[in-house]
Amino acid sequence: MDLAGQVGRRLRELRTEQGISLSELARRSGLGKATLSELESGRRNPTLETLYALTTALSTHLTAVLTPATAQAEVSGGAVDAVLLERYQDDEATTEVFRVRVRAGALQESPAHPPGTTERIIVLGGTARVGPTGAATLVGPGRQADWAADVPHEYSAPDGDAEAVLVVRYPRPGGAAAPR
Repeated sequence: MDLAGQVGRRLRELRTEQGISLSELARRSGLGKATLSELESGRRNPTLETLYALTTALSTHLTAVLTPATAQAEVSGGAVDAVLLERYQDDEATTEVFRVRVRAGALQESPAHPPGTTERIIVLGGTARVGPTGAATLVGPGRQADWAADVPHEYSAPDGDAEAVLVVRYPRPGGAAAPR
């Protein structure tokens, strides 16, 4: 099964496990019901923004929909291409590590993730503008930045593509909150 089919099947499983209707998930995520139906049936390829909107609406993390078979697949958004490198889970949090490319000349605006979620980027090459919307900072090669990702945030690369490692940490419900 391809990426779209595997992700679609996992989205449907998560939605039904939580007893959420397709209409309710559409309302929570801000996506159209027809779009969700196409995603769940594997007829539509998911974008990074769509996956984050859905996993946030389902109160879970991105890797909840990326199965081991799809983990090394590249998922793209408006400005970011991402490949999952590692997922670590303990009693306090789920941490995801991605290799990302922020494409030049594009802007990706990410909605708020679940409460307590944080992100950290380590830029390997190029320059990225990242962080909370309206307060993003420039990060050059060998530098890093971190921010609270439970608020809208953005990614762009003003001077050519930027290559980076992105770490996203989601606190577990009932666990200790991730440091900000």
